[in-house]
Amino acid sequence: MVYRFHFTSADLARTRVAETARPLEELGIALRVLQDRNHDLRFGAWRRATRARLTPRARMVLDLTPVHGWSPAFLSPAGSGPLPELLEQVAATPRTRIRASLAAIADHQGLPAWTHHLGEDPSLLRQLADTLGQVHSAALAPYWPQVSAGLAADRALRARHMLHGGVERLLNGLYPPRIRWRPPVLEVDLLSGIEGDVHLEGRGLLLMPSVFATHAPLVDPDTEPRPVLTYPAHYDPAAGPFLVPRPAADSAPAPVSALLGRTRAAVLHTIAQRPGCTTGELAGALGITASGASQHATVLREAGLVTTLRDRNTALHTVTPTALALLERSW
Repeated sequence: MVYRFHFTSADLARTRVAETARPLEELGIALRVLQDRNHDLRFGAWRRATRARLTPRARMVLDLTPVHGWSPAFLSPAGSGPLPELLEQVAATPRTRIRASLAAIADHQGLPAWTHHLGEDPSLLRQLADTLGQVHSAALAPYWPQVSAGLAADRALRARHMLHGGVERLLNGLYPPRIRWRPPVLEVDLLSGIEGDVHLEGRGLLLMPSVFATHAPLVDPDTEPRPVLTYPAHYDPAAGPFLVPRPAADSAPAPVSALLGRTRAAVLHTIAQRPGCTTGELAGALGITASGASQHATVLREAGLVTTLRDRNTALHTVTPTALALLERSW
């Protein structure tokens, strides 16, 4: 089935690639992969390690995230903010929205009996939100540095496409042949059986890469301020498995970690690896809050290790020659 996004010149100007992943949306995609058996080379080690960490309680979340089928939209609130805030959004989902979402799913597939009480029992909804957080800790948190690195690599590829081929190269290269740019329409082949037309009307489109999306793109036409198209991030099969749990702080040299502390050393190392990164990108790469990333960057800037430039409301961080010398001498 084909989903069509209709562009105007204003939409082309406002279309962009997301800076960071939406944690709960990426988790929802990951849980489908977890229950699948495909792409064993890429995800086999991650599946085995994640299953070993999950508790029986995780079944609540897995019941609502089938490999093939529908999952409640309220489990994946839009946003790339701190995970606790997103989980609070889940726990605060209005009852009417829960009932409507589950009723729509029930038209297509069966639901566990316990979900019949989800729209009436706040304590059950809270339990679901808490379990969602526990599942995230087992399935995504240990791998978030690599997930973020994979997404950053995809963003770099898309930037190169844009630089050398313009918007046409960017849109045509997202995920051929399931995504096709036929001006002024972007056609997306979905596996969900949904088809439709969305006139962007000047809002633009947010392009969201996902390291776990492997089969087909996903669309969310109702997200504000612009619709979202999630596509599989670029992956080189020759690279083999990449989801190996490595805490981000361990990436920094040991002497720098001893000097600055593990988290601040990881912040410095990440900025060195991604010159010009934003505070949001920094937070996403390390799995910390944006305010925490900003505070660490401020301390490093005051110590003469980081330079921060502002582009409108965005802070762009780059390490100084002093920081580079410190990192080089510590390896």
